[in-house]
Amino acid sequence: MHPVVLENVTKRYGKEKIAVKELSFTVDEGELFGLIGPDGAGKTTIFRMLTTLLLPDIGTVRVCGLDTVKEYKQIRQIVGYMPGRFSLYQDLSVEENLNFFAAVFKTSVQENYELIKDIYVQLEPFRTRRAGKLSGGMKQKLALCCALIHKPRVLFLDEPTTGVDAVSRKEFWEMLKRLKDQHITILVSTPYMDEANLCDRVALMQNGKIFSIDTPSGITAAYEDELFAMKANNMFDLMRVMRTFALTKSYLTFGDSAHISFKERITNEDAVTDFAVQHGLQDVELRRISPTIEDAFIKFLS
Repeated sequence: MHPVVLENVTKRYGKEKIAVKELSFTVDEGELFGLIGPDGAGKTTIFRMLTTLLLPDIGTVRVCGLDTVKEYKQIRQIVGYMPGRFSLYQDLSVEENLNFFAAVFKTSVQENYELIKDIYVQLEPFRTRRAGKLSGGMKQKLALCCALIHKPRVLFLDEPTTGVDAVSRKEFWEMLKRLKDQHITILVSTPYMDEANLCDRVALMQNGKIFSIDTPSGITAAYEDELFAMKANNMFDLMRVMRTFALTKSYLTFGDSAHISFKERITNEDAVTDFAVQHGLQDVELRRISPTIEDAFIKFLS
């Protein structure tokens, strides 16, 4: 049995806005599954339907074999949900928030302490501090502890690392790997393409639709074009010049370089760099690279 199943699900907001359209996918037991896409792709709507906070207009949503419409009470007892915004009680301390959520689920911190131990040890020095006074990374850890305290079968994390520093992001994903080892099924959404590589499988989303579901390596392997990274002394002029090059198929800026694909196989890379030099550019570099999830995502949309 798949712990998460969506079958032909559509959700509208009003008459005009379609947040999710004819969506179907399943998540395997113990899998770390990622919903990857920009703001407005429909990720939060999916999470709210899976956690029984929204009803689908069309289609069926099941969690651990339970229907989210008819059996929502049972589902709420077996899932953990960490929404995108920090939603704990800011005037309560770390310790008080954790005890409160344990009490809501008729358990105790002591009963499930082993599940949160690796996370809570980082919070323990601040256990008497009000939640509202914690740093972003510490708020994130507290929210995860509260979502886990009743030992859920499925954990839903909606953009948990948005607005968090790079070190805290790295620590958070390391915590998710340890949770996965405890056979908890985890669904995480993120707009960060680099985090897709940390999932077992990912669904790439845009405008309420999924256009690819695969392992991260499977998605990048499906990128058929040769890809190059290119640099020059003036990146703006490089973009202008290379878009006039007859063989250029796509040109996209990635940080301090450009990712370029061509309409046919390039056998003489010097011909490409010479073209840029002839148009006044200096320090021109061109090298073959492997495509990333972000390259694949952009290609799917083009």
